[in-house]
Amino acid sequence: MEIGNRNGRDSAMSQINVTPLVDVMLVLLVIFMVTAPMMQQGVQVNLPKTQAKSLAADQDTVVVSVDAAGRVFINSTETSHTDLTSRLTAIFETREKKEVYLKADKDVPYGEVVKTMAEIKGAGIERLGMMTEPAHGK
Repeated sequence: MEIGNRNGRDSAMSQINVTPLVDVMLVLLVIFMVTAPMMQQGVQVNLPKTQAKSLAADQDTVVVSVDAAGRVFINSTETSHTDLTSRLTAIFETREKKEVYLKADKDVPYGEVVKTMAEIKGAGIERLGMMTEPAHGK
């Protein structure tokens, strides 16, 4: 007579060891926490603060930035106002989704921002998103 087995077969273990799963998840969490700040594109500017919700951006996002000195960048490549429309036209020539995000320093005059927006629209861009920082408090 065997003790612990009813019909003489080996029984399967009824508990799952989750320790390796927890270890892997913690490693992935650390990796994502370290790499997330590196995922931003474009040039560092001081964005105005708003209470709008953020939009999701994909990998092929084109960001046009205007820094405090009035210089214009496409992602991180500096360009002139006169070349902006032609360069954006070339970039979006083969793309189906014509979408650009505009980052303008809060100290840039409103007229310069509107001028940049007109140049972006002149390149045939269908969607133009404005990037801001969330306002903390009211």
